[in-house]
Amino acid sequence: MSNTEQLKRETYPRSLEGKVALVVGGAGAIGAATSRMLKAAGATIVVTHMDTERDTLAAEALIKELGAPHAAYVANVVDTASLIALRTTLDQKHGRLDILVNAAGFTKPVPHADLDGLTDELIDLMLQVNWRGQFATIRTFAPLLKASGDGLVVSISSIASFTAVGSSIAYCAAKAGIDVMTKALARALAPEIRVLAVSPGVVDTEFVPGRGADFNDKVKASTPLKRIGTAEDIAAAITACATMLRYSTGHIIQVDGGRAL
Repeated sequence: MSNTEQLKRETYPRSLEGKVALVVGGAGAIGAATSRMLKAAGATIVVTHMDTERDTLAAEALIKELGAPHAAYVANVVDTASLIALRTTLDQKHGRLDILVNAAGFTKPVPHADLDGLTDELIDLMLQVNWRGQFATIRTFAPLLKASGDGLVVSISSIASFTAVGSSIAYCAAKAGIDVMTKALARALAPEIRVLAVSPGVVDTEFVPGRGADFNDKVKASTPLKRIGTAEDIAAAITACATMLRYSTGHIIQVDGGRAL
């Protein structure tokens, strides 16, 4: 059977049996929800986490829930050497990588009018974690993804990338950079690797410090679907990229309840 005939006959949703998925930032709410869904679709899950007590405990709890052969490793997206070490470990233990989910991120709220509050150090850190780190991760794991012949990268963006409404101007800029990177790499890495981004609106997690029930209630009122997103909403979109959207690359998929309308 030719490749063309095989593609025509493929059924959806695709099973991920035999696939290995790396969820970078898997100790976070979206990363953990994504790990659960990709596992349910058949993938073997590897998550990364920061070398802190909180993240280590969260990652260990997730892997205990998922069971063998799923695993967690320490890696930091701003430390390329740690990513390269993880690539070696993955190659030795699994011999392949099919899916990369860039779910690591960081923010600190700074009012957009507070120009002095957005210091050079905070700008550098925001771009290091939220843009450079995503690119470095893709760069590091591209050889394994390409070798699979059916690689997929999904990065977490934000509607802040085009609404310019977000926790800080630097955060908005970093997410806009992810959108550009997604399109550029989709061309550069095709056809062996598809590159997509999922763009959430407000999600009910602890990602943005200081946001509470009052903020969430205001967002619900101004969102057409009258609720804020859940980690599972975002995880479902990421999983769809792997199981349903085989003929899509270079696109940014909004999951925002209509908030950006």
